[in-house]
Amino acid sequence: MKKGDLIEMTYDAWIADTNELFDTTNEETAKKNKVHDEKTKYKPLFIIVGADRVIKGLDNSLLNASVGNEYKVEIPHTEAYGERDPKLVELFSIQEFRRQQIVPQIGMQVTLKNKVGTIIGVSAGRVRVDFNKPLAGKKLRYEYKVTKNIEDIDQKVDAIISMHYTKGGDFKKQLTEKTVTITTPNTCKYDNEWFLVKYVIANDILEYANIEKVHFVEEYAKKIEEKKETEKKETKETETKEEAKEEKKDETKKEDTKKEGESKETKKQKAPSKKEHKESA
Repeated sequence: MKKGDLIEMTYDAWIADTNELFDTTNEETAKKNKVHDEKTKYKPLFIIVGADRVIKGLDNSLLNASVGNEYKVEIPHTEAYGERDPKLVELFSIQEFRRQQIVPQIGMQVTLKNKVGTIIGVSAGRVRVDFNKPLAGKKLRYEYKVTKNIEDIDQKVDAIISMHYTKGGDFKKQLTEKTVTITTPNTCKYDNEWFLVKYVIANDILEYANIEKVHFVEEYAKKIEEKKETEKKETKETETKEEAKEEKKDETKKEDTKKEGESKETKKQKAPSKKEHKESA
């Protein structure tokens, strides 16, 4: 590999001294070592070699790797996550956690003073938090394999998007000479994560995919079928209302006719006949 190559790789990462697995792209390996997480998507990882996207020791090893070969490399802490600094271990009052409605437990990750740390001790009224990186001071071992060196521009663009935007989606691309136009899926329009990473994606495409211009396109179109259905529904509702009005008119007319007939009958019954007039005379 050489600096700037965009590769696909699989790996298992261990703490060398304890043989503890802390990261992997292999789901079966995660299950076997009892670190499987249902929320994690286990799949090959895209990496830009020599761009400081991984720890220094692994980056240096990748520069000497070839596609298809398996490698095992031990990395000292100086080329991994650095020295562990005792000054980054701090004591806090348990009241600080109660204010945040947190029940402190050893191993829990917390955010205090805008820093992320790990609780390493809980005693009477005090909580000890380590703000060192969890792997600081540890020698690591990586067992990895480069499965692909991506050279096709279209595939590079896909890989760079996947590398930074983890939610996926149907990104449509159009390549014209040194320009790529990317039409984003609807989910990106309302996603804060997309607004944060699209600039990083554009920069990586420009630098590593042999592209000179990147256009992002958001499409907005009328929902014709939905409009037709709405119009159809409104027409049906109008027709139903008109029919109801006509029915009400007919019922009113019948009621009026009935009342008129009853009124005439009542008058007829009350009016004296000629015979009754004669007898009366």
